[in-house]
Amino acid sequence: MASLHLLRPLHSLSSSKLFFSQPSFHFSSSFKPSNSKSHNLSKSLTLRFALTESDSIDQPLETETSSKSLLLQLSKCFDLPSDYFQQLPKDLRLDLNDAAFDLSNGPIIDECGQELGETLLNLSRAWEQADTSTCRSLVEKLPELEISLTDGNKSAFGRRLISAGKRFQGMGQYGQGELQKIAKAMISTGKVLSANTSSVPVNNETNSGTKIFKFGDLQVAVTPQKAYTGAAIAFIYGILSWQISQGIQNIPENSLQYANDNALVIGKSLRGSLLALFYASTVLSGFTTAGLILLAKQLSSEKE
Repeated sequence: MASLHLLRPLHSLSSSKLFFSQPSFHFSSSFKPSNSKSHNLSKSLTLRFALTESDSIDQPLETETSSKSLLLQLSKCFDLPSDYFQQLPKDLRLDLNDAAFDLSNGPIIDECGQELGETLLNLSRAWEQADTSTCRSLVEKLPELEISLTDGNKSAFGRRLISAGKRFQGMGQYGQGELQKIAKAMISTGKVLSANTSSVPVNNETNSGTKIFKFGDLQVAVTPQKAYTGAAIAFIYGILSWQISQGIQNIPENSLQYANDNALVIGKSLRGSLLALFYASTVLSGFTTAGLILLAKQLSSEKE
């Protein structure tokens, strides 16, 4: 009994130790999952931020590579036989001249820059002369020039490519479809260049209020001032034509003397021809005056 009594404090002491040590073990183990979750959450947030930052950095690089690769594809489309453009029918040659006009129309140096502007001018001349070899060599320079362009230059370049590409698209199917491949490449490249810089303001001050007409190799830029000046000249010419026609008509036929009947017939026919000529000049001058005034008003409204 004495030994049993002596063992009871030891038993109670050991149980008390176990009682106090067990919560300490439970307390320390309860914090380990929390630290692990916090560490995993931090790693997850860091990884997401790194991926987002990487995507935002790579996006403009992919866009730049895309536009350059499209220009490389465009240059491959012009890998044609040296006499390809010369063998085009007459109507397609006229469409090719229209494409050259759309590519180089307006203040191209101011909009596209010195080097690219001169390249596009030379390319348009090569199209007009149906020089396929020169055209190929000039188009191969475009991917290298695209790197040094500003946003405004790219936007203007893209618009010109789209306009000229639509001319190629209007030529229809010819040969193995080379013209349609060129049209598709030009339009797609132009859309990429224009879309990437759609928010960039383009200075159209030099091109606003100006309309360019092409007569063969001759290009005429018409401004509102030139249109009003032309209308004034046409009006004055119409008045002079009307006065001359009235002067000829007021001359009595009996007052003229002819040597014989043949001279009489010639004189009457000449008089009728002059009246018809000056009356027609008067009418045409009137239409020209009205048309130039309407054109000047239209250009003035576009400029405003």
